[in-house]
Amino acid sequence: MSYIHLAYGDLVLPALLVVMDGALSLALRLKLEKQLAIATVRMVLQLILVGYVLTFLFAVVSPLWTALAAVAMVLFASREIVARQKRRLPGIWSYGLGAGCMLLAAGTVTMFALLTELRPDPWYHPRYALPLLGMILGNTMTGISLGLDVLTNSLVRERAAVEACLALGGTRYQALLPVLRDALRSGFTPIMNSMAAIGLVSLPGMMTGQILAGVEPIDAVKYQLLIMFLIAGGTGLGTLAAVTGGARLLTDHRHRLRLDRILTAE
Repeated sequence: MSYIHLAYGDLVLPALLVVMDGALSLALRLKLEKQLAIATVRMVLQLILVGYVLTFLFAVVSPLWTALAAVAMVLFASREIVARQKRRLPGIWSYGLGAGCMLLAAGTVTMFALLTELRPDPWYHPRYALPLLGMILGNTMTGISLGLDVLTNSLVRERAAVEACLALGGTRYQALLPVLRDALRSGFTPIMNSMAAIGLVSLPGMMTGQILAGVEPIDAVKYQLLIMFLIAGGTGLGTLAAVTGGARLLTDHRHRLRLDRILTAE
């Protein structure tokens, strides 16, 4: 069974649903129509650009081009992490921590899947590597951004309790442990909610896309399970690395809390 081909003209009627949202914003004076229009235009341009880029990458099948595309995805994701932080780390750590943890987590999990389960030929084929990395990266980005946001906000809010524990002789690990646990819980929550609701409440995008493309539902389920396992692993690894790394940056070797290293976003 072949997939149903869509032309750009076929998207005009569905796009009217977004226009309907804008009309509702105007009618109810929500003042969201401008943001909605900008978001829609950005989405369309970005997806069309990605489509042409992927078409080029699929044609050349080069490890260099695949690696460059993967690095670009990580850099854009790290920018999103910084943009979501109310309080940020200073200097290069503002971007470096998120980018490094995402590259470690998403890269490791993606390589694991390509080399052990999917085994495409060649193993770096962008048709498999980049969509897989993108799905893992998006969820890992969410976990890291939530974890770091809770970490920095909680340290500012619980400063007195943390410094009291340090003054009583506790190590920085002991003093920060309750905050670390809250930050990790926050980072893990979205993927756990997705795993709990998937199938019964919603059909995930990858599974839906495969079914629409003619893949048997059971085969689509197997792929979706693989993806969810990989996403869960990447999110957990990335969030743990980012939160513990952030905790070390906000303390020093003398076990002092260093909130002076936090910058408040304007």
